[in-house]
Amino acid sequence: MLELLKNKRILVVVAHPDDELLGLGATMHKLIHEHNAIVRTIILGEGITSRSDKRDPELWKEQLEEHKKNIESARLAIGYESVGVYDFPDNRFDAVNLLDIIKVIEAEKTQFQPEVIFTHHGGDVNIDHQRTFEAVITATRPMEHEKVSTIITFETPSGTEWRASTDPRHFIPNMFIEVSQKDIDAKIKGMESYEFEKRNYPHPRSPEALTILAKQRGVMVGKPYAEAFNIVRIIA
Repeated sequence: MLELLKNKRILVVVAHPDDELLGLGATMHKLIHEHNAIVRTIILGEGITSRSDKRDPELWKEQLEEHKKNIESARLAIGYESVGVYDFPDNRFDAVNLLDIIKVIEAEKTQFQPEVIFTHHGGDVNIDHQRTFEAVITATRPMEHEKVSTIITFETPSGTEWRASTDPRHFIPNMFIEVSQKDIDAKIKGMESYEFEKRNYPHPRSPEALTILAKQRGVMVGKPYAEAFNIVRIIA
């Protein structure tokens, strides 16, 4: 699979600041530094204002500005070529017309011309993750001139595994990418950049938990560390 991703233009489409790290940060670090991938990430939501009862960006102005600085620090930790930041309302994507999100993704596609897109698993408990997935799938319908030939979803710790056990939309990985300790360290360094998102163990976003998850996914395929993915579509 790495051969199919080598030298590719990859667009990572996520809902919130830190999502570009949690499920795939180590893999992106490896693809960028070892396989000459050119990777841009777009962050659709502002990621803060749901912590108030009502959305008031002015109330969170300082934190939103700090968030944008954190995004740049995280970008440097992984090596993303660029990051596009949008301001859809945090945890309120269901209040936004899906078409508005689709239009952003289509515009990004036109400008960046990706061959591969990585995005959220469509069954995550987080509504913004679900809507992001739906928008990506709609924006990349396999029509005659569609350049995106590969769509891959990733798990987001604290958003994917908390889906109800009775829900049929569980994340079932069918692709694993081996990563190194160096890749994991870069992912954790990026997460530590996020003042408002990092957590202490045993929270799934803690450094210890992220390392444990990489080991767990590695054990599943006989490797020391890995990240897990689900292939939605490959057109070869």
